[in-house]
Amino acid sequence: MRLSIPISAFVAAIVGFGGTLAVVIAAATAVGATQVETASWVTAICLAMAIESLWLSCRTKMPVITAWSTPGLALIAASTGFSIHDAVAAFIVTAILLIATGLFRPLTQLISRIPPSVASGMLAGIVVTFALNAVKTIPVDPWLILPLIAAFFVIRLFNPALSVLAVLIGGGLAAFLTGRVGGLPTPELSTLTFVAPEFSARAIIGLALPLYLVTMASQNLSGLAVLRAAGYDPEPGPLIGVTGLFSLLSAPFAGSTTNLAAISAAICTGPDVHPDPAERWKTGPFYALAYLVFAIFGASLVAIFAVLPVSLIVLVAGLALMASLANALSIALKEEGERMAATVTFVVTASGLTLFGVGAAFWGLVGGLVVLFLDSFKKR
Repeated sequence: MRLSIPISAFVAAIVGFGGTLAVVIAAATAVGATQVETASWVTAICLAMAIESLWLSCRTKMPVITAWSTPGLALIAASTGFSIHDAVAAFIVTAILLIATGLFRPLTQLISRIPPSVASGMLAGIVVTFALNAVKTIPVDPWLILPLIAAFFVIRLFNPALSVLAVLIGGGLAAFLTGRVGGLPTPELSTLTFVAPEFSARAIIGLALPLYLVTMASQNLSGLAVLRAAGYDPEPGPLIGVTGLFSLLSAPFAGSTTNLAAISAAICTGPDVHPDPAERWKTGPFYALAYLVFAIFGASLVAIFAVLPVSLIVLVAGLALMASLANALSIALKEEGERMAATVTFVVTASGLTLFGVGAAFWGLVGGLVVLFLDSFKKR
């Protein structure tokens, strides 16, 4: 046991949680969740991630780290016309699809056959709204926002992983010291709140299916790639199936989908953790411990976010997704022959189009695949 093992695990947990909690809040707000339901949401997914990471790391003796689906949360936050009950139904259906993917290898292979250009175009279309909204916060409160944006781009030169967290903490302190925050809420322990699902074709097609696709294409496949790049050879089925199972258990308490981590996993799988790859799995239990703490105090953390300026939350959410946007755009436009399909996917998804009650992410994916299919005739 080296000190670098718990340090790496705690850094990964803090960066993953603090850097994207604003996206969770945005998703919960978009579907009309109350503060109690939002606290349950955070608590449920933190518990799921703690148990998943502990079980999978100890079971496989590999540093298998899980996370919430940040692109999936961005998808929910960018959707309109859905309630928290619709969202819970979508979480349940997505979890079942993930379990099925873990049990049946052909499903994993089928998802992996979606062209990266189209999948990335859809992801870029989902998260670009957050980047645009972050810019729009400047005229709302320039004396708070502009210094934070400057700090973000300076800090990321030295430590990209901590740049968003630094903006969140620094912005929160600045808001408190300048009187933008009336007062801090009293600490409270978290509780789980049952939220009844409302199943409908609209919620399944408009939320569940895009959530499943973006979670698989942008999270699980990337998470597996990080493990393989670190020299491990994981069996995809059991890992995806376990995340699907705990996503199913957490869904009735408003917990959104969990999946294999990519960025957090990269912090826990490198040689800086331990020179011996066989010892790096020990980051899993420490990572799980950190998320257990987050689960216990989730209600207090949500309450703190509730009193912060809205412009600060919007800014942090946008900055947290900036790297995802840049990466998605670069992949979407990489293949010259697929650029038009990727662009159509991006534009339709970013438009916020709702047709027949189905959201833009689904239509963006359909549009991109249709264009790609038509372009294939030209190649022949």
